[in-house]
Amino acid sequence: MSANDGQSFADWPRGAGNPARRALELAGYTRLEQLHGVRAAELLKLHGVGPKAVQVLAEALAARGLSLAQDE
Repeated sequence: MSANDGQSFADWPRGAGNPARRALELAGYTRLEQLHGVRAAELLKLHGVGPKAVQVLAEALAARGLSLAQDE
């Protein structure tokens, strides 16, 4: 997290879980909006991110009018 990123993880849905949050942070995702357009399959490759976390994140994105990319 950068020093000027005081909102990091403030907008992450709680149901996604801490292991998923940590895995996403290590992958460089520190804001929910950064997941817009990312494929679910890519997120599932991260250790700590499972189907439940992806579903929770997808729902949180949808509530903001955003979405994960469609897997082919």
